Amino acid sequence: MPLSGLSYQALKFLNQEIRSRNRSARNLPDMRAKAKDLAAAAAPRICKAHGVRMDETLFGGLSCIDVRPPELLVDWPILYAFGGGMVEGSPLEDLPIIAPLSALTGARVIVPEYRLAPEHPWPAAIEDGFAVYREIADRPFATVGESAGGNLSLAWMLKAKVEGLGLPSAAALMSPWSDLSNTGDSLIFNEGRDPTLERHNSHLAAQYYAGANRLDEPTISPIHGTYDASFPSFLITTGTRDLLLSQAVSLSQKLRNSGIKVDLQVWEGMWHVFEWYEDLPEAEQSIRRVADHLLRTMADN
Repeated sequence: MPLSGLSYQALKFLNQEIRSRNRSARNLPDMRAKAKDLAAAAAPRICKAHGVRMDETLFGGLSCIDVRPPELLVDWPILYAFGGGMVEGSPLEDLPIIAPLSALTGARVIVPEYRLAPEHPWPAAIEDGFAVYREIADRPFATVGESAGGNLSLAWMLKAKVEGLGLPSAAALMSPWSDLSNTGDSLIFNEGRDPTLERHNSHLAAQYYAGANRLDEPTISPIHGTYDASFPSFLITTGTRDLLLSQAVSLSQKLRNSGIKVDLQVWEGMWHVFEWYEDLPEAEQSIRRVADHLLRTMADN
């Protein structure tokens, strides 16, 4: 490791020229198509590298990918929510996180392909994912979400609490986007320091998803939700360069104040959902910690 503490791969990533993303409504369809094509091309390599098998299936009538480890070691699944600001992303695009998570836990990972805004604004993504949640909530399960997927993981739990469905027994959130009003000091001091996320694009995504609805609606911004000790133990990861660092800290405090056990891990020098980048040693280490948290917490329940 260099003296800075960051891996060579992380320093190399930070030193490259970052191209701004154009999340205009006009440009989104082309961005999504290109990202899906790249993800589909990489999927066989990623699955082979981790020894996992991936199938497309239906849960609750919704299309999902179902990732299974080399050997199924536990009888509980992971409900996984992908990120992309509710306007981008797909299950295949999160395979760099999903595949090692499945291999490390020995668990099946179920990933709903929820609809995206602005074509399908709130509450479409919640309704889609909750149909899958409802299908598996009658038995023990864990949940993991990254960025906007962290938002959805929390929103699904809040909805389940209201409807009297079971809650997951363990949860992990990576750089969760829990407040669509995009408040917090890190949206100022990490603007330009986070190589993967910009404040302008976060505001655009929030507008596309929430529309004219209030941003403090708990299933839009789950940081405003009501929590209690019946919610699972959380592992929350972020980095000192993460544009949403402040949200991760505020959410952790909110959950702790509600009687929930939270392990907040802030990675020095890392950015928004750095776990997504396959060649980073830090990403491998963080995903391993997520897997350990799920295994340990599920075993205790």
